[in-house]
Amino acid sequence: MYDIQIKNVTKRYDDKLALDNVSIEIREGELFGLLGPNGAGKTTLIHILCGLLKMDNGEVIVGGDSIKKNAEAIKANIGYVPQDIVLFEGLSVQDNMDYFGRLYGLSGSRLKQRMKEALDVAGLSDRKKDKVKKLSGGMKRRLNLACAIMHEPKVLVLDEPTVGVDPQSRNHILESVREMNRKNNMTIVYTSHYMEEVEALCDRLMILDLGRELVKGTKKEILRTITQDNTMMITTSRIPKTLSASLKEIEGVKKVSIDGERVEIIFTSAEEEIINTIISQGAGIRNIQIDEPTLETVFLNITGKALRD
Repeated sequence: MYDIQIKNVTKRYDDKLALDNVSIEIREGELFGLLGPNGAGKTTLIHILCGLLKMDNGEVIVGGDSIKKNAEAIKANIGYVPQDIVLFEGLSVQDNMDYFGRLYGLSGSRLKQRMKEALDVAGLSDRKKDKVKKLSGGMKRRLNLACAIMHEPKVLVLDEPTVGVDPQSRNHILESVREMNRKNNMTIVYTSHYMEEVEALCDRLMILDLGRELVKGTKKEILRTITQDNTMMITTSRIPKTLSASLKEIEGVKKVSIDGERVEIIFTSAEEEIINTIISQGAGIRNIQIDEPTLETVFLNITGKALRD
């Protein structure tokens, strides 16, 4: 099993505590998200995972190997896409890929094959002879990704891979990450301060702030740590006089508010019973909107500040 175990990791920079006793278990083939604002400790944690930074205390085990005892073996099986673009601007796309491929010991036909496959993933096959300095910011981000997967890593770590990119490149990167995870059973660690990306991509996630774990689990588990409440907004053609009282009798309904033709219901369960009751009362439903709690709601409840602060 090529899983990842991060155990009680602590890191200080002088008198600043960057990571405070953080622990995570990431299963092989999982797409795991690290979510948090700038300065939360995400980059410090993945630098430790990738063997680029030493921890003060704790342990990191990747595929059964300890980062303290066998860092080189771990590095050989990790692809890392850094937050900052790391490319040679004066070289062509294919020369950059050739360079990074050779760093991982690729050569000959194998190097050429992997270059072609990685270019396809990045959507840059038609730009392979172009100098990097001629590429857009989004293309450079995609090339960063292509260079990181030249050696077919078992673990791919992406640190804010879509910062400052155009929507087309952003979507391409997200779809590429999904496909590599699905097709290759690649274990992926994805860090971002964009909640919608982590929410859409990841099986499980952890929210960090100020170097501390706030909460971790599946999206559903995390949402339910804060509230069980959902909101249903219904637009009707008529409001029967008995509707409010009938809805309030349903177990799981916490509040009913009626304003003109709009009915707002705060509930924890019994969604189907609520709708059936409205229909049976003769209220003609024109529109139904159900709003569940979001990761932003969770973050605001825990920290009291917006995620992008």
